[in-house]
Amino acid sequence: MLPELTPAEIKRYSRHLVLPEFGLEGQKKLKAASVLVVGTGGLGAPLLQYLVAAGVGRIGVVDFDTIDESNLQRQVLFSTADIGKRKTAIAVEKLKAQNPLVEIIPHNVMLTSENALEILEDYDVVADGTDNFPTRYLVNDACVLSGKVNVYASIFRFEGQVSVFNYPEKDGSRGPNYRDIFPDPPPPGMVPSCAEGGVLGVLPGIIGSMQANEIIKVITGIGEPLSGRLFLFDAAHFETRVMRIRKNEQNPLTGKDPTQTTLIDYDAFCGLKPTDGQKDALVKEVTVTELKKWRDEGHAHQLIDVRKEFEIEIASIGAEHILQEEIEQHLDRIRTDIPVVIHCRSGKRSADVIALLEKKYGFANLFNLKGGVLAWSDEIDPALPKY
Repeated sequence: MLPELTPAEIKRYSRHLVLPEFGLEGQKKLKAASVLVVGTGGLGAPLLQYLVAAGVGRIGVVDFDTIDESNLQRQVLFSTADIGKRKTAIAVEKLKAQNPLVEIIPHNVMLTSENALEILEDYDVVADGTDNFPTRYLVNDACVLSGKVNVYASIFRFEGQVSVFNYPEKDGSRGPNYRDIFPDPPPPGMVPSCAEGGVLGVLPGIIGSMQANEIIKVITGIGEPLSGRLFLFDAAHFETRVMRIRKNEQNPLTGKDPTQTTLIDYDAFCGLKPTDGQKDALVKEVTVTELKKWRDEGHAHQLIDVRKEFEIEIASIGAEHILQEEIEQHLDRIRTDIPVVIHCRSGKRSADVIALLEKKYGFANLFNLKGGVLAWSDEIDPALPKY
């Protein structure tokens, strides 16, 4: 039985109530529903604000991060005064101020294979607002295994995607899920993060709003959710496409012969954790403190920056510049008689460069700058811009 609306709720949601297709019944369904939002970043910020405004009765917020100044270009839920504070705490505070008639539950944890099923258990619908492949596969698999609808969205540079996964069909079956489109993750480093590749600030607002729209449709039964379809949006050219999604018989969760019945190690699955056979292949590292000491003491070394030109314009620590994609064309510039430190923004791309040079060309004197420019800004020069 659906809950009744209070006079305050009737007044607040009156523009919903006068919609013939929505009405009192639709608003009661929203009040009775619960949604878990994974991530309070670019997508999570507008998504949460619209779900709260719409009157979804109970909303869970999962995030373990703190607010950084670089978030403010797109994460409109936060302000300058919030920098350094926990995202979940600030999100709950601001969302409750926006609408005190809904319940907001913080989960200030990293979603993992150990806690995902337990957290998802208390919610009807899950919204994936994550920005990395391990958590994306984790959310998908947890939703499939627990029978939850997964309203998915992702953003990159000028492009966004939205879909509804694991939606219950009229015949009792479930619609396609993320693994039907992407059975395997891309190789590590092939798809840069938003921090490395960038994202247009308004894009998550557009896509996050669409994600909220799909959640409202799923809860109320109004319209046709994006089940079995992947919506693609190009903000640069204002072009849209809708791709049909077919179920994949090789899907390890829902295919013809399922092989996965539990959650797995998603860092390992996405190639972000070395296997036992790869542990010896880890690149050597030097910390920013050690590098500064080398500089101060005149210790012979070569420092190479493999970032893009525009990144060096933002922040530089005085290295030689060789683009990552051009490194093999400039092997003659890399010293072999002294230690060579290679760096990027965070240490990921430079580690990939070193792995390539060691495996393919036999370099044995290369060191990755642990944490890259970000670590240099944190530990050595706070005036160096972070991006």
